Amino acid sequence: MAFAALALTLMLSPAPAIGAERVDVAYEAMRAGQDAAAIRQIEANEALAEDDPARLINLGIAYARQDDTAAARTMFEAAANNADRFALETASGQWVDSKVLARSALAMLERGEFSAGERLATAD
Repeated sequence: MAFAALALTLMLSPAPAIGAERVDVAYEAMRAGQDAAAIRQIEANEALAEDDPARLINLGIAYARQDDTAAARTMFEAAANNADRFALETASGQWVDSKVLARSALAMLERGEFSAGERLATAD
């Protein structure tokens, strides 16, 4: 799975085909390569629960791109172990199970596929 496709756009629907609820998870900041700003934005968003998988995955990506592997791993593991499952929309427009995305992110982290210099491709 390509890095650009992994980052979440806006989030979260338990039933993606019907009535998807959209919540800001700092996609635009991440797309612009502003990882520190994305972290601040996500952490300040009171609409996102602490254990929200989209929150955790995008925080993990931002931390990984800042070379904070330990924090990234913590976020990805929390999303993978979350009791709830959600369909999340990726930057490529695909709807993917949150646990699948979290496990993919962990595998990418272990392979060293995130780096501070890597930036999201335009998702247009």
